[in-house]
Amino acid sequence: MPRPTAAQLAYGSCTVIFSTLAMLLLSQTSSGVGIAVIAVAALALGLLVAMTAPAPKARRLVAVRQPAAREAEKAEAPVPASIAAVASEPVHERAAS
Repeated sequence: MPRPTAAQLAYGSCTVIFSTLAMLLLSQTSSGVGIAVIAVAALALGLLVAMTAPAPKARRLVAVRQPAAREAEKAEAPVPASIAAVASEPVHERAAS
């Protein structure tokens, strides 16, 4: 079972707090049994909200091509001499101003 995210915990906690306050104010109960029923109902509602909150999607692993495969592709496609001559020259980088 995956662990809940921070957003799921926040949604569930806020739901428990606000629904408990709302039900206590609306029912105007003062008995211990009534308060216990409201507390259990608020916890159940908070759990429901936390579990139905959207979870982050699983990351896909992308296959990385191996250097040997790249070298094989380079061998198949010949490089024109003009490009090869330019590529063999050293690269002079300019300082960013």
